[in-house]
Amino acid sequence: MNVITRGVRNAFRNSIRTFSIVLILALSIGLALTMLIARQAVDSKINSVKRSIGNVITISPAGVRGFEGGGEPLTTAEIDKVNKIDHVNSVVQTLRARLDSDSTSLESAVEAGSLGRRNGSGSTSNNSSSQMAPPSGRQPNSNFKPPVMLTGTDSLSGSILDGGGAITVTSGEKFDPAQDQLVALIGTAVAEKNLLKTGSTFTVYGQTVTVKGIYDAGNRFSNNAVLMPLSTVQRLSGQTGEVSSAIVTVDSISNVKSTTLDIQNSLGSDVADVTSLQDSSSQALEPLEGIKSISTYSLVGSVFAGAIIILLAMMMIVRERRREIGVLKAIGASNIKVVTQFVAEAITFTLLAAIVGIGIGVAAGGAVTKILVSSSANSAAGSGGMMGGPRTFGSLAGIGGESLRSIQATVGWEVLGYGFLAALIIAVAGSSIPAYIIARVRPAEVMRAE
Repeated sequence: MNVITRGVRNAFRNSIRTFSIVLILALSIGLALTMLIARQAVDSKINSVKRSIGNVITISPAGVRGFEGGGEPLTTAEIDKVNKIDHVNSVVQTLRARLDSDSTSLESAVEAGSLGRRNGSGSTSNNSSSQMAPPSGRQPNSNFKPPVMLTGTDSLSGSILDGGGAITVTSGEKFDPAQDQLVALIGTAVAEKNLLKTGSTFTVYGQTVTVKGIYDAGNRFSNNAVLMPLSTVQRLSGQTGEVSSAIVTVDSISNVKSTTLDIQNSLGSDVADVTSLQDSSSQALEPLEGIKSISTYSLVGSVFAGAIIILLAMMMIVRERRREIGVLKAIGASNIKVVTQFVAEAITFTLLAAIVGIGIGVAAGGAVTKILVSSSANSAAGSGGMMGGPRTFGSLAGIGGESLRSIQATVGWEVLGYGFLAALIIAVAGSSIPAYIIARVRPAEVMRAE
């Protein structure tokens, strides 16, 4: 009988002890596998979130926000420099204009209301109701008509609408933003107000424009807008080569800070204001990072506990078999053979525990991940909504909560392989040390002690 076979058979010499060791070790391995499943699920989601939120940088002319402020417009040549900067995935250029009755045949789908009339009088409002009244001596403009927002863009992807929202074409098709042509996508609100459909026409700056498609962005402000190719808007408005803003997408949120500095240095602080929401995006990732930390520490702790369990168990077994070890040494067994026998016994314990533990881990992995996610998602939701506005701090916190809720714990062959590998490491480390220590004792000393 070789040493490996003897080691495997020795694992079943005491059924009660075998059952106890396997059960305790299985719980440790099951916890380790559960934490490994949770960690991998969260880590995958973190990488996905880093590529999808908070990785956007906005470039505006220095001193300008939207239609407020003053300064010089950006140029296409200046924005072209940004494309050459490291970690920049894409750059979307836009040129915005407000169309009134003098520049378009379209009517706004948004009624002025009291807010519109106050703003139309030239005053600025804020959140305080006591400051919503027009300045002294100025009355609300009862004839004010909200404009239709016109956006010229070289791409129809990303957040190019002032009011936020994704562009979902409900009728017709998108135009080619790289072509200078008199076509447009119009919001559903504009289409309903002006009784337009795909193929209809309207005028912009005295030119006839054909409706290529109709989109829905999910909110009335964004649906009260018109999208056209950037070069067309530049030509019609007499702003050839000029850009109102640019939206830069970075490959990962981890590179946003360095890329923001590179863009600012490339364009100059007197030419452009470069901003990002990296800090708030990092806050949205905090719950995910918290779950990852918890699962990592728990994984390490459970593996360490498993090693201690098998170490103590094997020390007890080795001490009980001092006489057996002495006999083996007396008949010529080498230290390697003695150690191998006990390692084989420990591996048998561990593999039996691994089979049970993997079952526990697979069954509990999804449930434990959901519990961790639920707790962190509630924290993310509770901290959201601190700031208003589209795609700002509150909404990014909300995105973090949605990212948490969309985590799916999966168990693949890679995870199971890691589980068996951890079990083998635990078995070898826990059994070889006590076996080697006792194997170095001389046979005569062992027999005399007995």
